[in-house]
Amino acid sequence: MTLSRFDSTPDLEIAAALGSGLVGSRAVGGGCIHDARCLTFADGRRVFVKSGRGAAAAWLAAETRGLELLAPHVRAPCLLGSGEAAGGVRWLALEWLEFRPLAGAAWEDLGRQLAGLHAVTALRHGLDHDNFIGATPQNNAPADSWLEFFATRRLEPQLALARANGHRLPAAEILGMAERVLANYQPRPSLLHGDLWSGNAAALAGGQAVVFDPAPYHGDAETDLAMLELFGGPLPAAFFQGYGDRAADRARRRPVYDLYHALNHLNLFGSGYLGMVNRCLAR
Repeated sequence: MTLSRFDSTPDLEIAAALGSGLVGSRAVGGGCIHDARCLTFADGRRVFVKSGRGAAAAWLAAETRGLELLAPHVRAPCLLGSGEAAGGVRWLALEWLEFRPLAGAAWEDLGRQLAGLHAVTALRHGLDHDNFIGATPQNNAPADSWLEFFATRRLEPQLALARANGHRLPAAEILGMAERVLANYQPRPSLLHGDLWSGNAAALAGGQAVVFDPAPYHGDAETDLAMLELFGGPLPAAFFQGYGDRAADRARRRPVYDLYHALNHLNLFGSGYLGMVNRCLAR
């Protein structure tokens, strides 16, 4: 196999760290934050590698901890190793998986796996460490009240970032809306994937669902369901056959949960997402 332009000292070091020689390296899709590659080793293995410099170290460390949290409860890519290579390149290696779109039995399996994940609970909302939602820092400082957690750890930081980015949003109105919707609502603090849009879940050849790129914390399980629907449309009946019943008034809270991710997209990618923010407010 001919090595691509991605054949470099870091790739060779990664292969050596994982106990093999390097036969091939090619760029693959893997998001907009890291360099993503498929490395082929002399022992026949293929490995998915994310790497980068600077802030990538913190992002990759957070992803590693997130996968470790989820792995006992859902099917996620197996961690193979991580480290630093020449030139300050931080890397994270995961098993190579052949993804297929979610369909049929895989939707049911995803529902069943998420039900198991959400059954893992904590005493408080949050987590014992912060992480990232995309490239944005995510404050997970624990709180007893779900309203307090979602308002002060989720919406307020995004609103402050939007203001710093020059976006004029009715912050007081938004926080007031969240308070009206979430007042007297105290869900159990379930373990969440945290960034479960449709692009962070897929199916394997046997129909098993797999999730990746987590941003976990403990909170309302409905936030994971809302994120799945935000970019993917209504969840199919097969999903709920695996997941079980959902709250009849879930639709009332969904716009508030969608707003967090709409604001984050606004802050990451610019004013093209103002329309999404305004649609959440209108709902």
